[in-house]
Amino acid sequence: MEKKSNIDYWLLLPMAGLILFGLLAIFSATNGADQTVLFYRQLVWGLIGVAAVIFIIFNDVRFIRDNSYIFYVLGILLLLAVLVFGKKVAGQTSWFKIGFFSFQPSEIAKMATILALARFLSDDETDIHSIPHLLIALGIPFVPAMLIMLQPDMGTTLTCLSFVIPMIIMAGFDIYVLMVLSFPLLLFLSGFFNIYYIVGLAVLEFAALITWKQKFRIHQLFIVGSGILGSMFTSTFASNILKPHQMKRIQIFLDPMSDPQGAGYNTLQAKIAISSGGLLGKGFLHGTQTQLRFIPAQWTDFIFCVIAEEFGFIGAGLVVSCYLILILRLIGAIFAIKNKFVELTLAGFVSLLLTHVVINIGMTLGLIPVIGVPLPFVSYGGSSLVGNMIMVGLALNFFRNKRLLGY
Repeated sequence: MEKKSNIDYWLLLPMAGLILFGLLAIFSATNGADQTVLFYRQLVWGLIGVAAVIFIIFNDVRFIRDNSYIFYVLGILLLLAVLVFGKKVAGQTSWFKIGFFSFQPSEIAKMATILALARFLSDDETDIHSIPHLLIALGIPFVPAMLIMLQPDMGTTLTCLSFVIPMIIMAGFDIYVLMVLSFPLLLFLSGFFNIYYIVGLAVLEFAALITWKQKFRIHQLFIVGSGILGSMFTSTFASNILKPHQMKRIQIFLDPMSDPQGAGYNTLQAKIAISSGGLLGKGFLHGTQTQLRFIPAQWTDFIFCVIAEEFGFIGAGLVVSCYLILILRLIGAIFAIKNKFVELTLAGFVSLLLTHVVINIGMTLGLIPVIGVPLPFVSYGGSSLVGNMIMVGLALNFFRNKRLLGY
């Protein structure tokens, strides 16, 4: 009887499909331009990623968990080194220049941070309801996030923090307590100047406290969501916390036509490209917005509009479907593999991947302010590609060794 394969193709095939779409889009976006070499660089990074995935799949799964803290420390050292020796690109000191290639340590540091946080939260000695342990858990992602902020790179900083709350909740921290504790933070962010906002938050805080035992969690989610939106659009918060160019991005998000030739240009052109693709698209290498370079550096953050224009709604739908399959499979693994370290690691991966996809496609469609977040497996960038392939490689390793995962 033929032995059943222990490779999970529901993870492998969607990843391969996304990488293929990415290579096609990068080739089209750089076709006939001085940046054609970017396609070949991405291809080389993809081959490096394949080698990394193969190495990780057939590695001892216990080696990954036992050395999580070492990976984390190496990630921190790389983030410190890039601040001193890194190359400045577009105002950000985020890259190491190695010959013809550039390397962004923050992409690898995010993966290492997830592993370290999962290791800490899965230890038997860790009590997430203990204040010292909770502070340590929050400090693990806080350190790399602050180092990335110093580069400065707001988009990567936000994604570096995106997995913290899901992983802490997965570790057993009461989501209701987290909601109640969020009110003082929202009060602080409001700037203490809007008296109506402060009174409103105080009323909501009191309502949360008196319903503690009932735990109306849907109601509390609504309250916290309202508080977050209130903080985001409080003028005092915006003027005191956000920098001028970040304020400009929010203004353009609300009204792209306020500066159609400046800050709103990319968003407007991306919408034109997506809408002009129709159902089947204009065809590979035949997208007018793409081939005429209406969007600068469209092979990076705005690569989704290249796919939508040349491959249409069908092509864009296939890309979204690949992400959906990948995310659902990772979520399924959380429940299928009964190991706390694996559950927490996969929860972190799902949160990070979902955050990237939602923000990137959302900002391309004009639903989210532009903050410079790449589309996983698709956007040009070797560090991002290899980092995400390592993530899937780890998940494939967990599937392959699920019978041995009783630490």
